[in-house]
Amino acid sequence: MKAVVQRVKQAHVAVDGAIKGEIGPGLLIFLGISTGDSIKEVQQLSRKIGHLRIFADDNRVMNLDVKQVQGGILVISQFTLHALTKKGNRPSFIKAAPANQARPLYEEFIRALHLETGVEVAEGVFGADMSVSLINDGPVTIILDTEDY
Repeated sequence: MKAVVQRVKQAHVAVDGAIKGEIGPGLLIFLGISTGDSIKEVQQLSRKIGHLRIFADDNRVMNLDVKQVQGGILVISQFTLHALTKKGNRPSFIKAAPANQARPLYEEFIRALHLETGVEVAEGVFGADMSVSLINDGPVTIILDTEDY
């Protein structure tokens, strides 16, 4: 399971021009689920992100997590995080989980992240063609992969 986590001043996601999820200051998370992922990876990643200290404290040191700053969370499914580009110029997505496997894990990740943080989690529309707008804060962008820990 892979995630691109961005600290944002604000973010929203729209489908066909209608906003489906939006937050003020907080975390925008692009989530990619691979064929080998399970509830174990959901729990690992939600715990890691829930306690990721990337918000500034009073001394301007990244020392606070999203709950401590009362931030929002927006999660967007993104199978393209599993793109393989070693051969040729057309990405292969063979490592991305099919929708029938990925959707339940995506939904469980949102639930687990809410339980981990107590923060309401906004979301995109799984599998939809979405337009995502954000103002990155910092910029701070962290890439997490459950294969790394």
